[in-house]
Amino acid sequence: MDVFEAIHTRHSIGHVKPDPVPRELIEKTLAAAVQAPNHYRVRPWRFVVVTGVGREKLGEVMAQSTKASKPDATEEELQKDRAKPLRAPVVIAVAVDKPGLTKAKEIENVCATAAAVQNMLLAAHALGLGAMWRTGPSATDPAIKELFGWEADQHLIGFIYLGYPQSDLLPVARPSFEDRTVWLE
Repeated sequence: MDVFEAIHTRHSIGHVKPDPVPRELIEKTLAAAVQAPNHYRVRPWRFVVVTGVGREKLGEVMAQSTKASKPDATEEELQKDRAKPLRAPVVIAVAVDKPGLTKAKEIENVCATAAAVQNMLLAAHALGLGAMWRTGPSATDPAIKELFGWEADQHLIGFIYLGYPQSDLLPVARPSFEDRTVWLE
């Protein structure tokens, strides 16, 4: 698959099979991620690959966090949180390092890490995997960040859910660039 085909045919896949994804394919997506451009070569991305029972641990922390912020949460709501990481056999949490160099800017690190995620999504698609970039309240929750060994003020920019698509990938029509582009000549 060439890069233009990957870009134009990739879309979020929310429903994947429970089948395990070989580590080799996960590593290929991560290897693609770290090819993203980044200012001053600081490599600001951090990844935690969550598989197997690790997904249950993540789900339990998500449920506990919901209970802490919403003490009247029903058991059904808590169970929904516990099940979120089980939607795919692989969940990759992605965070951004805080700038360590005085000349580096936080926005540059965030943008570089977002580019790394896009590379990961395109690589997954090229490998025949389905992927979805999700955030939600868990992405800003200090308890979730602590589970991953990250600082409370560190940006967790998403959870990448990864697995084999449940059905054939159908093309998704997207709007053109024309209404969002001005040419200054």
